[in-house]
Amino acid sequence: MVTFAALHAQNHRITELSNVFLYLIQDRAMCDTQTACDVFMDYAKAVREHIELVDRKLCGQLISHPDQSVKNTADRFLSGSSEIKRIFAAYLRQWCRESKRQLTVRGNYDEFVTDTNQMFSLVLDRIERETEHLYPLIRKLEGSDQRAA
Repeated sequence: MVTFAALHAQNHRITELSNVFLYLIQDRAMCDTQTACDVFMDYAKAVREHIELVDRKLCGQLISHPDQSVKNTADRFLSGSSEIKRIFAAYLRQWCRESKRQLTVRGNYDEFVTDTNQMFSLVLDRIERETEHLYPLIRKLEGSDQRAA
């Protein structure tokens, strides 16, 4: 069972890690610290886990709903997830070595900051859409403010 409280906790954690990391990378020297890298790796893990949970538990449940508009909403979220996963994977390949838990900014600091701001904004926009559109739809269908799936 997935609760709305758990989903909101995940969203809060992703937002918090995003804000901390974006603050840290304002200073180029911070990009090379283990602390910044740890925050980034925690962020990447949290984003992946959250998207997977929403796709599997929430959208997976909605895609089989008899109402076509509900199916369409689930399909839009699943399509958006696929795109975010693709962009995120490319971003990670370019800017980090996950197996070594390292960021690979090197001489491309300005590009890294630009890409990071865009990537994090994409994820935060997704969280906002979930909160404003997906969760209310599920609450309406389930008739519950507690249980999401």
